Amino acid sequence: QVQLVESGGGLVQAGGSLRLSCAVSGSHFGINAMGWYRQAPGKQRALVAVISSGGITTNADPVKGRFTISRDNAKNTVYEQMNSLKPEDTAVYYCNVNILGHDYWGRGTQVTVSS
Repeated sequence: QVQLVESGGGLVQAGGSLRLSCAVSGSHFGINAMGWYRQAPGKQRALVAVISSGGITTNADPVKGRFTISRDNAKNTVYEQMNSLKPEDTAVYYCNVNILGHDYWGRGTQVTVSS
């Protein structure tokens, strides 16, 4: 059974940094795209960034220039380095991976940015 375990969320002041990690276990197949989504209170879940198996990245406009997604294929882990955090980045961040056309989600990790 595929499991995703996220870590690295927390409370930080505006302008600070956090690094999210998501470790994937239980898959016997290669992982295609890996990514991060976020959901703020009262809003729909939205893409933050995605990285392909070949390392091509796509970032949502609100985080461009501040967030960096990366992956370690040997560890089946995806990271999100978040710099220059803003209060509007406050949300639950979810890890997402695609394996053989199926999407899998983590339980989410809370990121709170105080002003």
